[in-house]
Amino acid sequence: MAQVPDFADWDALLKKYVAPETIDGVRLNAVNYGKLKTDPAFSRLVNGLKSFSPAQLKKHEEKLAFWINVYNVFAVKMVTDNYPLESIKDVGSLFKSVWKRNAGIVGGKDYTLNAIEHKILRKMNEPRIHVAIVCASVSCPDLATDVYKADRLSEQLDVQMRKFLANPGKGMRVGTEGKKVFLSKIFDWFEDDFEPRGGVLKFIRLYVSPKDRQALDNSSLRVSYMDYNWGVNGSSR
Repeated sequence: MAQVPDFADWDALLKKYVAPETIDGVRLNAVNYGKLKTDPAFSRLVNGLKSFSPAQLKKHEEKLAFWINVYNVFAVKMVTDNYPLESIKDVGSLFKSVWKRNAGIVGGKDYTLNAIEHKILRKMNEPRIHVAIVCASVSCPDLATDVYKADRLSEQLDVQMRKFLANPGKGMRVGTEGKKVFLSKIFDWFEDDFEPRGGVLKFIRLYVSPKDRQALDNSSLRVSYMDYNWGVNGSSR
């Protein structure tokens, strides 16, 4: 039986190759894909997952943290395997999108990014996953520089949600008169996932400043969604 991964290699790689930068006017954590690609620790991490059976994971938080980490590792791998590229979507084709291509192996089984997101993570009824899984693009939530861990997962997800909503370039921006709010397309695409918690606006108000909360409570507030920048979240350094 393979030992449960602690993702120590992933944690070290994140701290080594992920740093704040601005791309197309958007503040984000950029990834140095060129250097990460050649680091043997990344290959070791990916190879280690091949022999681990996720059936060993019993607790909800363990499963959630594990699959969030795996999604992010495989999304990065999809870029490094095809680097350099302008967008992760360039990996796909008219016949098969990048999300439906095999991204990596866990426990001897091939997984696509779609399968991890839609068949595993979204079924775990935790809408905060949408600010934790990162599809290697500018408008995605930032790739955190710490691995997700079961024993502090809820706290980590709260931090990610606050950071994302505090980023006016891709998370949330309130109009100058407080009558309109611009949200990430993520909250449009996955609106249904927030319904059990009272809907998107009710949910996100818990994570914003008092001033923004006041705007969200405005019954006549108009909601618009920002354009999504699919450019790769790669470092220029």
